[in-house]
Amino acid sequence: MIVKVHGDILLSDAQAIAHGVAPHDHFNQGLALALRERHPDMAKEFRHYCHLQNPKPGSVWLWTGPERMVINLMTQDKAEDEKANPGKATVHNVNRALKELRKLIDKKAITSIALPKIATGVGGLEWGEVEPMIEKYLGDVKIPVILYETYEKGKKAAERLAKAS
Repeated sequence: MIVKVHGDILLSDAQAIAHGVAPHDHFNQGLALALRERHPDMAKEFRHYCHLQNPKPGSVWLWTGPERMVINLMTQDKAEDEKANPGKATVHNVNRALKELRKLIDKKAITSIALPKIATGVGGLEWGEVEPMIEKYLGDVKIPVILYETYEKGKKAAERLAKAS
């Protein structure tokens, strides 16, 4: 079940937050930067994971921290070099990452998940391209999927509506 809310995803009560990144991302823009600032160990472990595994666009990486899980969806292409910004997101990468996210939700028995309008900010895709993919892969899950349509810094969203359904 997908519930659309407005607010600050960092204040979410969801067990997991999913967001879009690139393989070998530096987490220096958008929600990734805010998550890096809140969870510096996650960014450090992500760099280590990328160094060892060299993940491909379309894959996912789960980090479990003391407060919550963060699911990094590789929606963007890898940067051309260490100094460059990551490439843009692609419909193909988002589609594959959401498919992997659905598998991860089932495998890890995740109880609730929050996500922004993935791949539409730094990723550069149009929401009209991404929203149908989210509906396709997450529309029928039996857990609350809290979709943050509009970011409002410091505002707690009305997620209780998602849990009551």
